[in-house]
Amino acid sequence: MNENKNYQHPDVQDPENDELEIDWMEILRKIIAIRKTLYKAAGVGVVLGIIIALSIPKQYTVTVTLSPEMGGDKAGGGLASLASSFLGGGANSSPDALNATLAPDIVASTPFILELFNTKVQTLDGKLDTTLVAYLDEQQSPWFSYIVKAPSMAIGAIKSLFSEEADTVSALNPFQLTEKEASKVEAIKQSIIAEVDKKTAKTTISVTLQDPKVTAIVADSVVAKLQQYIIDYRIKKAKEDCAYLEQLYKERQQEYYEAQSKYAHYFDSNRNIAFQSVRAEQERLQNDMNLAYQVYSQVAQQLQVARAKIQEEKPVFAVVEPATVPLLPSSTSKKVIVLGFIILTVCATGVWTLIGKDYINNLCQSIQGKN
Repeated sequence: MNENKNYQHPDVQDPENDELEIDWMEILRKIIAIRKTLYKAAGVGVVLGIIIALSIPKQYTVTVTLSPEMGGDKAGGGLASLASSFLGGGANSSPDALNATLAPDIVASTPFILELFNTKVQTLDGKLDTTLVAYLDEQQSPWFSYIVKAPSMAIGAIKSLFSEEADTVSALNPFQLTEKEASKVEAIKQSIIAEVDKKTAKTTISVTLQDPKVTAIVADSVVAKLQQYIIDYRIKKAKEDCAYLEQLYKERQQEYYEAQSKYAHYFDSNRNIAFQSVRAEQERLQNDMNLAYQVYSQVAQQLQVARAKIQEEKPVFAVVEPATVPLLPSSTSKKVIVLGFIILTVCATGVWTLIGKDYINNLCQSIQGKN
């Protein structure tokens, strides 16, 4: 009689087919058994959530989008091609050191931020009309931030007892900033974010502050200063060439007027004299005058071209999304914060009650058994 070698006793299980089974009903029964504890945890979460939510001030974000106006096919020529090479279009082929990828670095640079210090801002309620650097002192901070800053504030207070501060306000020195100025520069850097999308050739600037009107004003100022920075860079060489030609034009003009005056004076003085030497001198003076006029005319033409090039070199920007006063805050909603704390406290309490206690007890027992 042949035995079935593939037969397996029903009490013996294949370890490969053994799967981890979760008894959901048992877990549900345990959760129901600790429901009162979970209710208390939810109440604690509500209280903590309300405290944290009321402590965090509202913040508003204004986003401005810039785009280059595409021009013709002139390489490095028209207005649009220059703007395109800066803001992303053709940035790889542009020989300029300043291109689209540097826009975020420009906005985050210390000299650029220092230029924003004296920007005039006004709050939405009209109660505050001051500069941006003064407005930073008026912004609110959550109470727990003072706990974090307490050690540095204490150290600063101790230092102030042993150092004398000047009563007069000195001008900003980008080379050597004070500790207070450096902290405000860093605060503004964190409030302003510039990003460049190389695919769409768009530059996006976002400003986040606590007052909606101040945020819109600062965003508009950042865009204006960034545009002016790019324009100044682009036309710097053209303006230097134009200034040189202006000086050269005045010099050649003066030389031509002097040569013309000498010729006219000599011609009037020797009009009725028929000597050959007089005619030779007259011809020489006339040639000098004509030569001076030719040089003067060429410089004048070059000056007109240089003046036109300044306007041509200016990059052209299209503001796709301008700065507007936001109506709704961009910070996390207070309801979401409260709900998050409720979920966090309930989950933490449930995990600790169902798993954490037993794990700690078993760990302690194993340690005691080894000892």
